[in-house]
Amino acid sequence: MSIDPQAGRLPTEQSLVNVPRLVARYYSERPDPSDPAQQVAFGTSGHRGSSLKTSFNEWHILATTQAICDYRQAQGITGPLYIGMDTHALSEPAFVSALEVLAANGVDTCIDAGVEATGFDPGYTPTPAISNAILSHNKGRSDGLADGIVITPSHNPPADGGFKYNPTNGGPADTGVTKWIQERANALLETGLKGVKRIDYAEALAAPTTQRFDYIEHYVSGLDKVIDLAAIRDSGLKFGVDPLGGAGVHYWPRIAEKYDLPLEVISTTVDPTFRFMRVDWDGKIRMDCSSPYAMAGLIENKDRFDVSFACDTDHDRHGIVARSTGLLNPNHYLAVAIEYLFNHRPDWDAKAGIGKTLVSSSMIDYVADGLGRPVVEVPVGFKWFVDGLIDGGLGFGGEESAGASFLTLDGKPWSTDKDGIILGLLAAEITAVTGQDPGERYRALTERYGSPVYERVDAPANREQKAKLGKLSPEQVTAETLAGHPITRKLTEAPGNGAAIGGLKVVTDAGWFAARPSGTEDVYKIYAESFEGQAHLERIQQEAKALVDEVLAG
Repeated sequence: MSIDPQAGRLPTEQSLVNVPRLVARYYSERPDPSDPAQQVAFGTSGHRGSSLKTSFNEWHILATTQAICDYRQAQGITGPLYIGMDTHALSEPAFVSALEVLAANGVDTCIDAGVEATGFDPGYTPTPAISNAILSHNKGRSDGLADGIVITPSHNPPADGGFKYNPTNGGPADTGVTKWIQERANALLETGLKGVKRIDYAEALAAPTTQRFDYIEHYVSGLDKVIDLAAIRDSGLKFGVDPLGGAGVHYWPRIAEKYDLPLEVISTTVDPTFRFMRVDWDGKIRMDCSSPYAMAGLIENKDRFDVSFACDTDHDRHGIVARSTGLLNPNHYLAVAIEYLFNHRPDWDAKAGIGKTLVSSSMIDYVADGLGRPVVEVPVGFKWFVDGLIDGGLGFGGEESAGASFLTLDGKPWSTDKDGIILGLLAAEITAVTGQDPGERYRALTERYGSPVYERVDAPANREQKAKLGKLSPEQVTAETLAGHPITRKLTEAPGNGAAIGGLKVVTDAGWFAARPSGTEDVYKIYAESFEGQAHLERIQQEAKALVDEVLAG
């Protein structure tokens, strides 16, 4: 992976997205339903694309929203639909299109109530606030259940748009649901949107089925049920948060004010060009709070705070900057969070386990073993943790890509989608309660369990190449050793639930690698970890890359 010379710096004026052109293309272009690149395609987190590539525009959203309405009717879902958007430039046009269809279909829809900063027009809603609202409404109900739509491409570049559906469990939809919606939406595209119901936006806003909902108050008022905010308040420490211009910009000031926290909100700027971001490893603007390049600004200011943190654009991911170490590797923080939570949540079920994706660090397994807690290892995708979080079988579920959620203080589900807000606040709680920041806590774990070296490498891959990578099989690995150690396992299914991983994981007693295509961007990922140091990790990566190159060439 070559690092762009601009990485970690502010973007040039010439590299910023042309927002008027982006929005104009949203309305002017029509997708070709025979072109796979222009069809509705749900990856790990909904449909994503760009109006500049005719992969995310008005027709996509009209068709997908109608498909969701049809799915609700087929499933007998009659409760309200909670809808929210992030701050990407294409999110608001998509919100308008979606509401026009929802209102025309008579769907009771809860939209953001707005704040003064938005002129009381619908504002921005983090993914976890949608999930939390769905769970709250559905608690104790067997009918009239709610579901939701989140309009976001997550941390993707400013030219991208995203649209995802959360069913009645509050979490990301599983593949059976997304396949149904995707196929129905593409069928509607093929008919030129015949069958799509729609009314004007002004009429949709005024429709009796469209209700204003104070997402901020609902979410913020419940945070003391999941985080020890009194410990943060009384700590005498100083914390910082950067929303990175995302959907939580109006949440963090309310959190700090309501709970009287020593929390400085570094910026509440919203700019759809995201010109304030440091560019990522490849020279693109990407609101990836786990990237040392995108987070360079917060890292440079780490000594101003005892702990600081940031979230991506829809606030489902977290980035933690400790004064002692700087930006924590996401795997390191997951291990720290797990070790702390299971020692400081006495009301959780004594049998509650730990959910991890199979590309997450084995340090989590060591920590879980030390806690005497079971590990449930699943494929990439937060949807695999939803049932466990709902029934309390999992106290915590986390992904190496810096997404996680956990139960309330009394062991109830809080958000069955990733929640970057509570993971940031947890870093403050850990520091306040233990007197050590998360970097120091991880150092203590390495002294106890050893210090694995972990790295994820991304590289460009087109749709056809990604399809090949998704079909990797154990038979394609003919070697008997990996970086000098006998191969003990070749996995194409996750040990925790037997589900296909959409790639391959190769394991030895001294390390492992996994290769899989991204479900959200045109890249592939090689994850690798060594228990024998950096040089051994590089050997694993080299052999893994040779395998991937061979597959791509075939």
